[in-house]
Amino acid sequence: MRRLRHLSGQHRTDSTNRLLGGMLAFNAGAINAGGFLLISMYTSHMTGFASMLADNIVLGNLTPVLSALGALLMFAAGAAFTAVMVNWSRHHWLRSEYAMPLLVEAILLLIFGLMGATLTRQTPFAVPLTLLVLAFIMGLQNALVSKLSKSQIRTTHMTGVITDLGIELGKLLYWNRTESPIASRVRANQIKLRLYTTLLLSFIGGGLVGAIGFKYVGFIWVLPLSIALMALSIPPLFLDWRRGFRRREKAKSRADAAPATNDTSS
Repeated sequence: MRRLRHLSGQHRTDSTNRLLGGMLAFNAGAINAGGFLLISMYTSHMTGFASMLADNIVLGNLTPVLSALGALLMFAAGAAFTAVMVNWSRHHWLRSEYAMPLLVEAILLLIFGLMGATLTRQTPFAVPLTLLVLAFIMGLQNALVSKLSKSQIRTTHMTGVITDLGIELGKLLYWNRTESPIASRVRANQIKLRLYTTLLLSFIGGGLVGAIGFKYVGFIWVLPLSIALMALSIPPLFLDWRRGFRRREKAKSRADAAPATNDTSS
């Protein structure tokens, strides 16, 4: 329970990064699967959109070019938004530098769920507003996890995760000759193996849950995802609020005591 309270806190450990990364990978898998069922597009990774942009520029198809451009711009905007919030929080000595982007993501998911029926309207990018909102959310989350883990963890796309997992499995299966020096023997990193396995299984599990929920329940299925993110963000935000409240109370007490001191001295 103590670890859960510090999942989105300022001070990071490998265990909290792994646990939070798994939860956010589950969240990304659910949103990715739900987005595909709703608009027939995956919104958590940008590789496909970058390829779509290049291919259709050559083919001269304007609509797919606008669609890919819109998704790429919104994903980048979400990542930039996270960078601004994290750096602003650090400059103001706040403990909620990672909690605030999580809270914004939770609010955006909640709005997406409550207004899902109206988010199907077309935008100037020739795609539903749904795609742009989800791409922004995924960019925000991917940048957040990258910042808190020093670029060691990704949660919105699995290409790098599966690649790194394959590398560690190759090390695990490598046959070291008995006469080989111990220092030169190939060994798998067990910590990385657990991390990459956790991320991959969490993403797949989230995809299954998201697909089922969005198919049979609808947009409102984002409500539990949003509540979970809010719960993660509350502890650091509460600590910052309490510290700010105490500072205001101390400042008020000093201001109230100042006239009494002047009257006594006179």
